Amino acid sequence: MDLLILKTIKQSVEMRNSVCHSATIFANAIMHAGTTVDTFLRENLDWLSRATNWAKFSATAGLGVIHRGHLQQGRSLMAPYLPQGGAGGGGSPYSEGGALYALGLIHANHGEGIKQFLRESLRSTSVEVVQHGACLGLGLAALGTADEDIFDDIKSALYTDSAVAGEAAGISMGLLMVGTASEKTSEMLAYAHETQHEKIIRGLALGIALTVYGREEEADTLIEQMTRDQDPILRYGGMYALALAYSGTANNKAIRQLLHFAVSDVSDDVRRTAVLALGFVLYSEPEQTPRIVSLLSESYNPHVRYGAALAVGISCAGTGLSEAISLLEPLTSDVVDFVRQGALIAMAMVMVQMNEASDSRVGTFRRQLEKIILDKHEDTMSKMGAILASGILDAGGRNVTIRLLSKTKHDKITAVVGLAVFSQFWYWYPLIYFISLAFSPTAFIGLNYDLKVPKFEFVSNTKPSLFEYPKPTTVPTTTSAVKLPTAVLSTSVKAKARAKKEADQKATAEKAAGAEPSPASTSAGKGKASSEKDGDAMQVDGQPEKKAEPEPSHEILTNPARVVPAQEKFIKFMEDSRYVPVKSAPSGFVLLRDLQPTEPEVLSLTDTPSSTASPASGSATGQQSSASAMAVDEEPQPPQPFEYTS
Repeated sequence: MDLLILKTIKQSVEMRNSVCHSATIFANAIMHAGTTVDTFLRENLDWLSRATNWAKFSATAGLGVIHRGHLQQGRSLMAPYLPQGGAGGGGSPYSEGGALYALGLIHANHGEGIKQFLRESLRSTSVEVVQHGACLGLGLAALGTADEDIFDDIKSALYTDSAVAGEAAGISMGLLMVGTASEKTSEMLAYAHETQHEKIIRGLALGIALTVYGREEEADTLIEQMTRDQDPILRYGGMYALALAYSGTANNKAIRQLLHFAVSDVSDDVRRTAVLALGFVLYSEPEQTPRIVSLLSESYNPHVRYGAALAVGISCAGTGLSEAISLLEPLTSDVVDFVRQGALIAMAMVMVQMNEASDSRVGTFRRQLEKIILDKHEDTMSKMGAILASGILDAGGRNVTIRLLSKTKHDKITAVVGLAVFSQFWYWYPLIYFISLAFSPTAFIGLNYDLKVPKFEFVSNTKPSLFEYPKPTTVPTTTSAVKLPTAVLSTSVKAKARAKKEADQKATAEKAAGAEPSPASTSAGKGKASSEKDGDAMQVDGQPEKKAEPEPSHEILTNPARVVPAQEKFIKFMEDSRYVPVKSAPSGFVLLRDLQPTEPEVLSLTDTPSSTASPASGSATGQQSSASAMAVDEEPQPPQPFEYTS
């Protein structure tokens, strides 16, 4: 991972600007998602301590993204920040709430071991910030389990009628009941009509939409009810319900309804969300999206343009689709700040894991991000977008992509739900971390009959530069590295010509006399010749450049290796390879058949082998090749807690 990018962002962010400060913390978490690398945080504790209130909540929750999936160590990693001994153990409620949210992010969809602890934390507190974190954590850990007891716990937090706790409770109910089309939605809808808090209504609206995920026609009655509601926030929830009920189906009726609301609703929020929702309906056919939203991306209404940008970002995420990039390019320099923000984030989602060799516009985009971040006069919204986009471009140590469909073209529910909640960051920044649920490691990992990783090589039949990691950024030097041609004075040229002429005349005279040239004149001639050489050398820029060697047309990779989605079609097994795949699969976990069943040479995942340290290979878990990331089985050393207090 290129820490210099983060260092540049941190130096250019004004200390007074809390939005950009938080955005940098978000970008760091996304860049290091799942890698366990928290170097940047540890090196900048003073800077980090400036985070107060909700920024402190987000900074603590970011650790959950960095350590995502490390289930054994999760609790001990977050221990320093968790509530100590019941209600409020003297710590900051913001870091306690953030720590509970972080536990949910670490255990997202794998929460068996942590659900009970999160339930107790929720029951034992009356502080709304801690309740907020506990609800989000519990929703993530119990994702899709439809557990009645947990639902009742979250409902009791909702019924306190606290805006902060209620918003998280509404979203959490949806996460818990995702795709169940439970009859409990009627309770949620009734409470949304009763409460006066916009935050709670919005949380419940999204929660209700999550419950009808993938239900298609079954959800039509509820969608009708929500989209006809007087309250624009519930109509907004209706757009998400349409998006999620028909997600990935490219259903014509759903597209027509969304387009109707995109141009006719009186609320900007509803119109924006209707366009954005098209991205969820169309992600199974990403090439359709730019065509369908192209007119909307030129709308007079900035909210509709923003929705069009994110629709393309969501449906074309990780595809690098040329039409998507062409549509987003003009939006990145839109006249309205939040449209630029949306377009920058969407562009990063489309370009994730691409490099300049595969599309020159990637380099242009990276330079554009740097320019926006360094520009003192750029407004906060687009600066935040540029910082987040930098994080998404290099997500997960550059070893993950955003994928909403599996290899077999099935929906990845966790990823779709993650992006749906992430798109809510318009209202609530801490929800940005939900994007980590959509990250999918890009690696080839061959496993033998013992599910161990044997050593063997395979071929990527294309130029290595096409899919290599982007070149690391360098510190700009003060002195110019370009060698300028040396100035030659006209007087010295004349003097040299005169000396040469005299030497020639003398040599001719000596030849005519038939005499040997004197040693003095010979040495003088030599001296002149060498000085001439020097003069020539001074006028030339330097040695003639070596001819660039032609780039090889293929590359040998060693198991396990980083194989990005666009590279999969070039992966081939060697003819004389000891291992062949049981089932044809160019990436992911591949089961191998051993053609020479003797004791194989096996790569232990608790080491950091030299083969995985090379940039071509990536690490076995799709994370950085560092001892901390690879040592899955080792007993974790609890880290020193960060001190956030100034």
